[in-house]
Amino acid sequence: MEFIRGVHNIQSKHKRCVLTIGNFDGVHLGHQTILQRVKKLASQYEAASCIMIFEPQPREYFAADQAPRRVTRLRDKLFYLANYGIDYVLCLPFNERLQKLTAQEFCQTVLANGLDVQHLVVGDDFHFGCDRQGNFDYLLQFGNANQFIVEHTKTVLSENSQRVSSSLVRDALTQGDIIKAESLLGHEVRISGRVVHGKKLGRELGFPTANVHLKGIASALAGVFAIKLCFNGKEYEGVANVGIKPTVGGHQPTLEVHLFEFSGSLYNQYVDVYFCFFIRPEKKMSGLPELKKQIKNDKQEAQCFFAKQTNAIQTNDCL
Repeated sequence: MEFIRGVHNIQSKHKRCVLTIGNFDGVHLGHQTILQRVKKLASQYEAASCIMIFEPQPREYFAADQAPRRVTRLRDKLFYLANYGIDYVLCLPFNERLQKLTAQEFCQTVLANGLDVQHLVVGDDFHFGCDRQGNFDYLLQFGNANQFIVEHTKTVLSENSQRVSSSLVRDALTQGDIIKAESLLGHEVRISGRVVHGKKLGRELGFPTANVHLKGIASALAGVFAIKLCFNGKEYEGVANVGIKPTVGGHQPTLEVHLFEFSGSLYNQYVDVYFCFFIRPEKKMSGLPELKKQIKNDKQEAQCFFAKQTNAIQTNDCL
């Protein structure tokens, strides 16, 4: 899969494609249905499959701190999209210039001239262009005039007959319901990123941590979790905190991971963190002594969770 950043980087080989547009936050079961449709159409047209996304996401641009928290950051989103065999991901920077494009300018510049779209798959509630003037009906008209087909996506329902959406996944993650989130996503809950230097406070408390850089983007995940960290093909169990660390006066979102059995350095390495079990919400402690005691309890609870998993697997192996 090729990542294209900006319309100016579109080349002749990227043109004549089957396209879908959206945030694809989470790449959940509903998104996967769209991806399968795009791939099928691309095969029929003997064309490339392409997804258009935006960074930052539009609501983040307009609402800043009030925008919904991310289900997946860009790195993880691209990982899942690649797994579905998409040829190209076109990422447009959502900025003042893009915001001021009229619906007609957007369609002509990006869809017609830029990508030479053959078939477009979007939600029937899709809006775009300056002041959201463009909508599904406008795309139908533009497609007819420029000889490409526009179709709307089909709704995917959960086991409880709810429409699978990023909002539904976000709510499950916010509540720490990993099982429900995974059932809606169709894949594990994970955050990947580069390990950076922190304040070394965890080491001072006796619980050294790997700090995974979130680039200031708040995750829908919040609290303390039992996790598995994957690095260099190996898997390590641990406990992690996702949040702002209120006890030490933090403000920026962070992901701090304490591994039970690991020796060596992870600095500047990219790791994958998989969230297995929600332990508790993040809370402000009275001071460092209480924080140290709480971290010890969190570690014990995470170890207990993994021990129960191991015992369950061993029991099933004996049946």
